[in-house]
Amino acid sequence: MNKFLLIALLMLLSVGTVQADEYRPAFLELRQSSDEVFEVLWKVPALGDRRLGLDVRFPADVDIVSPVRASMIGGAYIERYTIRSSGGLAGSEIVTEGLSTVSTEVLVRIERLDGTTIVARLLAANPSFVVGESLSRLEVARTYTVFGIEHILGGIDHLLFIACLVLIAGTGRRILITITGFTLAHSITLTLAALELVLLPIPPIEAVIALSIVFLAREIALQRRDTLTWRYPIAVSASFGLLHGFGFASALSEIGLPQTEIPAALLAFNVGVEIGQILFVGVIIATVWVITSIIGYLSFIGSANSRQLKEIKPLDWLRRIEKPLAYTVGGTTIIWTVERTMVFWS
Repeated sequence: MNKFLLIALLMLLSVGTVQADEYRPAFLELRQSSDEVFEVLWKVPALGDRRLGLDVRFPADVDIVSPVRASMIGGAYIERYTIRSSGGLAGSEIVTEGLSTVSTEVLVRIERLDGTTIVARLLAANPSFVVGESLSRLEVARTYTVFGIEHILGGIDHLLFIACLVLIAGTGRRILITITGFTLAHSITLTLAALELVLLPIPPIEAVIALSIVFLAREIALQRRDTLTWRYPIAVSASFGLLHGFGFASALSEIGLPQTEIPAALLAFNVGVEIGQILFVGVIIATVWVITSIIGYLSFIGSANSRQLKEIKPLDWLRRIEKPLAYTVGGTTIIWTVERTMVFWS
């Protein structure tokens, strides 16, 4: 059983190291520079030299008026160019081709001359977008809630941090208090950073986020339950939660906030992150319950040796696999820390 769990965790970590390329959304940004001219940024996930088969199609009356500058940066294929549309893009339909063949989506952000922003989320079932007025408050709330859920569930580093917190907290009440501290802390810095009241460089933040997981993995491996981390996990979750909030804000900055509905969008993104977080904690608890139930069933129908498993309580079972899990997570996140540190030192 332990070997199976370790293999499963290693598979999860492997998904994180390749950055879940087919899951990461593509990104289309249009910045209006005059009444009829827009600067285009088209970003498509890639693995090595292979990009996903996604393309953007503008209406027939839209002309590309500059050379297309293409590059591979940070695991993504990026195109930059300028388009001109007679009369502007209002009422025009923008279509993304290839969404039906990949497991991802396209985030669209249009920044007008007056600074207002239009956002949209394109899926395989709805691959086109008509440029019009800003989204209603309800549409903004729905869109940004989904953004928040998808970001936290696609962020392997945030999920590993939460998993370590759950393992340290142990009981239901302590888990609730610990996760609440993490939530409140990252909500504060997410809001401050999104409103540009506090700005920090992202590469060092990302490196420290990875280091925060190394710290928790070390605490789990050492099994010294008299430390501050074990006695008051909320202190650690809140402290590191402030850093994770800047990471969430970095993802939100790629999408942007609609200027006419900033409070609604920010609140909805926060709510989405919390929904995703609750879902993940629920999956952890459900997994422990299922495996413990299986152990209990084996003890009921098995031999004398398997009957001994009946005495293993859920938390006892968790404690038996803590060290191998901690070493696996810690070793992987040390590599992440080094990689992310090299990014801002290079």
